[in-house]
Amino acid sequence: MLYLIGLGLNRDGISGQGLSVLKNCKKIYLEGYTVDFPYGVAELERNLGVKMEMLDRKEVEGERLINEAKKSDIALLIYGCPLFATTHLTLLMDARKAKVKTQVIYAASVFDAVAECGLELYKFGKITSMPRWIAGKFEPTSFMDIVKQNESIKAHSLVLIDIGLKLDEALLQLEKAAEKTKMKLDKIVLCSQLGTENAKFLYDKIEKIAKKKISAPFCIIIPSHELHFMEKEALEKL
Repeated sequence: MLYLIGLGLNRDGISGQGLSVLKNCKKIYLEGYTVDFPYGVAELERNLGVKMEMLDRKEVEGERLINEAKKSDIALLIYGCPLFATTHLTLLMDARKAKVKTQVIYAASVFDAVAECGLELYKFGKITSMPRWIAGKFEPTSFMDIVKQNESIKAHSLVLIDIGLKLDEALLQLEKAAEKTKMKLDKIVLCSQLGTENAKFLYDKIEKIAKKKISAPFCIIIPSHELHFMEKEALEKL
């Protein structure tokens, strides 16, 4: 059996069902390539009372987990919701094709927690991701194209940030991508360490947010230019 278990957003975010399953798993793995954890791995092990092995993308996308799950119960722990990243959905589908039994155990995701800023979840459009640029070689702006699509239907945009990308780098990339795609940006929402005791929400212009001290993981929301009066009131309080 292969279990995909969501950890939620903090070290206590795993469900009771998830904790119960871990007790019966022969091996426990931790996916470590999609997020900058807001806690240490050793701290997580102590909190869950288990030992785990960190896996990179190549190991998760390969045949290792599926082959082991044919012989015994194993678990892959995933920050947030276990199926938020498409790579984990692919793993699930591949396991089922290989006749391996699977079970997904859910927990809170970033998309749940961003609602605390006051923007209405049903008014969000497509979620997009900002990759790390390589100056002069790899500077994609496709994430801003998604923002433009969302704005065309008066929807908010959630922009997920690539692992290892610092705040000043991300904001600079955002400004450059907006300029290249002729997208006018006003105030944005910066969400940091969602679901933890250190969670922060900032609503301001990019140049002012850039001066703040923000810890990973963080994401950016680009609100629609058309806001409900309750959304406006909530953002102003930030």
